[in-house]
Amino acid sequence: MEFISTDIENYALQHSSPEDAVLQNLNRETHARMLYARMLSGHLQGSFLEMMSRMISPKRILEIGTFTGYSAICLAKGLQPDGLLHTIDVNDELEAMIRKTIASAGMDGQIIYHIANALDFIPTLYECWDLVFIDADKENYLHYYQMVFESVRPGGYIIADNVLWSGKVLDEKCQDSETKAIRAFNQHVTDDQRVDNLLVPIRDGLMLIRKK
Repeated sequence: MEFISTDIENYALQHSSPEDAVLQNLNRETHARMLYARMLSGHLQGSFLEMMSRMISPKRILEIGTFTGYSAICLAKGLQPDGLLHTIDVNDELEAMIRKTIASAGMDGQIIYHIANALDFIPTLYECWDLVFIDADKENYLHYYQMVFESVRPGGYIIADNVLWSGKVLDEKCQDSETKAIRAFNQHVTDDQRVDNLLVPIRDGLMLIRKK
């Protein structure tokens, strides 16, 4: 996922607003406890998500894939005062850590954390989404996109993470199911006349999608 040099990344960090204390602690705890800590959004991407959310000023956000809650907190910072973010993850082992961090961020009333299979649970949420963030199992990216699309308001956004997949999308020798699913998702979005989209090479790639 190192698409820019470490020096450039460090320079970007030095010239960006600092990570707040809650996110800094969560960053440290995730790297100390989690085997795949690289799944964390991190400061640069998290700040980008926060900035996008603040620009959109959403009332309802759906996040598919919570991990340790870093991106949920970043996205929730842009919510309207009465806004809500629903985040869904199938892994119940991180529940205590996530709920503690949400409480530390003072967002108990804004972030609703669901432990569930997203494919089964999303249809039970009768909401109109201003912003959807997809960051779960890669094989189902296209299913998630199709599942939420009608519930996203016109002018609303879908953002998908890991769409460069460590550069594997460019390597024809990579034919594993996850890489093929990401390629299919990227192509589907690019061909979808109902949206405008932009693939941004931040970290592991973010697909920004605006519903017309």
